[in-house]
Amino acid sequence: MSRTKASLLALGLTAALPFAASAQSAPALSYNYVEGGYIATNADLDADGAAARGSVAFHPNFHVFGGFQRQDVDNTPVDFDEWRIGIGYNHAISPNADLVTRVAYEKFDAGRDIFGNDYAPDGYSVEVGLRGALAPQLEGYAMAGYEDFGNFYGDDFYGRLGAQWKFTPNWGVSGDVKFAGGDTQWFVGPRFTW
Repeated sequence: MSRTKASLLALGLTAALPFAASAQSAPALSYNYVEGGYIATNADLDADGAAARGSVAFHPNFHVFGGFQRQDVDNTPVDFDEWRIGIGYNHAISPNADLVTRVAYEKFDAGRDIFGNDYAPDGYSVEVGLRGALAPQLEGYAMAGYEDFGNFYGDDFYGRLGAQWKFTPNWGVSGDVKFAGGDTQWFVGPRFTW
């Protein structure tokens, strides 16, 4: 190895030490939380509204989770509700990172259309990804998923990225972005963790 390459390698390792040290001091991941905030969907017709989500661990490796959101479609009298409830499995792959898998029942309800037909399909989703404590105040996750609402609404693969910045051990702000097809849905709001 040349002297220049060895110097660059040593410099890179030295620069990474503070991140490794902070990751080692990061607290364990908690699957007990509630959060609420603003949610928006950017699609053919944009919408926004409010959402509430939560998770409760009932075993070191299992948790139940759920969420509800109500959004109004811009420049229309249409609104819709979405909710999901499911179970997740988390497996530690390092002291600060978990492999997470989830399966959920989902409901989308936009009420009746102009012909009096109900537009309220049921569906399910499955997702897998990584969640980790990147620093004592910062957590992040990346998930890949699949959702299916049958013939009524169809199916789609999606990606989800999220993070939480902790102000205290219990309080923080959470953000999440979901990419599905050409649509993007994002959320931001306070989170209480215990």
